[in-house]
Amino acid sequence: MPELNVTDEEKQQLLSLARESVAACVTGQPRPRIAEPAGILNEQLGCFVTLHNGPNLRGCIGTFQPQRPLAEQVVDMAQAAARDPRFVMTPVTADEIPLLTVEVSLLSPLEETNQPEQLEIGKHGIYMTRGMQSGCFLPEVATDQGWDVEEFLGYCCSHKAGLAPDAWKDPKTRVYLFTSEKFSDHPQSGGPGQVTD
Repeated sequence: MPELNVTDEEKQQLLSLARESVAACVTGQPRPRIAEPAGILNEQLGCFVTLHNGPNLRGCIGTFQPQRPLAEQVVDMAQAAARDPRFVMTPVTADEIPLLTVEVSLLSPLEETNQPEQLEIGKHGIYMTRGMQSGCFLPEVATDQGWDVEEFLGYCCSHKAGLAPDAWKDPKTRVYLFTSEKFSDHPQSGGPGQVTD
């Protein structure tokens, strides 16, 4: 599975773009754009944008099937995360923006596997699909929850895809692995956030 090569400068650009996109969405301003994205910002890569206010998740939206350059895709995902349907009753507010930690996860291309039980916890994320049902977990979910491989796959089936917990064993269920490069900034306090991996 290929490694993603993203520089610290590109990470900062993507985080700034995501934060500006959230602010624009919440305050009704025009969406930011990069006139001529270069390097990895011009590649078509899957990505997720996650928003936290302290320990509280405030939005997490992503795509595995990018149709646009990464810079534009991050804008789309950040604006969607700011209006995550799970928080329709308590959407992100303008007052929250300085308190948010913005996280961007860049995804390697999906690789289908016939041996999902051989995935590496902490390294691989999973995406599974069966008919019209699908679900995914980023790599860090397993380590954050303390799950082993079978729990990781089982919870993705049952909690994300709406399938039976052991549906990943069924040949009709297609399971894909991917890796992720995750980086985030800290809430702003008068200055630019610091990038953390």
